[in-house]
Amino acid sequence: MENLVFSLNATVPIFLLMVLGYIFHKIHWVDDVFASKMNKFVFTVPLPVLVFKNLAEVDFREAWNGKFVLFCFLVTVVSICIAIGLSFLLKDKSNRGEFVQSSYRSSAALLGIAFIQTIYGTSGLGPLMIIGSVPLYNIMAVIVLSLLKPEGGGISGKTILKTLKGIVTNPILIGIFVGIIWSLLKIPLTGIPSKVVTSVANVATPMGLIAMGATFDFKKAFGKLGSSLLAAFMKLIAFAAIFLPLAIYFGYRNEELVAILVMLGSATTVSCFVMAKNMGHDGVLSSSVVMLTTLFSAFTLTGWLWLLRSLGYI
Repeated sequence: MENLVFSLNATVPIFLLMVLGYIFHKIHWVDDVFASKMNKFVFTVPLPVLVFKNLAEVDFREAWNGKFVLFCFLVTVVSICIAIGLSFLLKDKSNRGEFVQSSYRSSAALLGIAFIQTIYGTSGLGPLMIIGSVPLYNIMAVIVLSLLKPEGGGISGKTILKTLKGIVTNPILIGIFVGIIWSLLKIPLTGIPSKVVTSVANVATPMGLIAMGATFDFKKAFGKLGSSLLAAFMKLIAFAAIFLPLAIYFGYRNEELVAILVMLGSATTVSCFVMAKNMGHDGVLSSSVVMLTTLFSAFTLTGWLWLLRSLGYI
């Protein structure tokens, strides 16, 4: 019951912020132009700062576990490959990029450490899970969204060059790079700079959610319901069902297993929508999957926790 209450406290406010954005749009407090500018701002400033903060505050030397990081990395790679394979089955090929991204990208950086800390009283191996998965999440998202744009065009020399340019100049990837360098150099992030960085980073999630709700179109969403439901199923159930037994086989237990569960089975991150909108996609499928996974993750995560605890693994 405590895990259920925590999950609801973590996910329902996120869902309600999206609903709030939708209401603001309906009563004309937030119009399409304003929502579009909010999306652009979140993508350019708060999200990169948030990613930087998460990585800059990780102590690599104290917490490093190479095998665990490698496991998280490889599982993420395989998950992405499965999502790409499934995307070829979609009738509407223009949705492939958003489908792939929303199927594998978890809100691990936003909710992962808090989730583990609530259960165990410490963040445990949450930062290592983030190192193994989140940078790859973002790098692959840029590649997938660049190569699988709605207008198509396939993979050509021009597309590859444009994709490489998009990767190098992507604000989120710049945030990851600077955060890793900052952490490796062990530069302290304290005092006034820390407060400023934290304040800017804290804007990312609420502003992104409100902007998402303001641009959400129910008619278009129901038109893509099949793809959204498949992506949500993969995100909340399928990947966890595939890889949790493998993690148990390799001997991961307690905090390690909970970190892997959060990586595999938490809701699709809000940045999926923000990145899709800012990279030439309409964002409808992304916002649908975020809303579906946010709504149901409280119950699916609680179910996975109950199962793992009942079997004596956590």
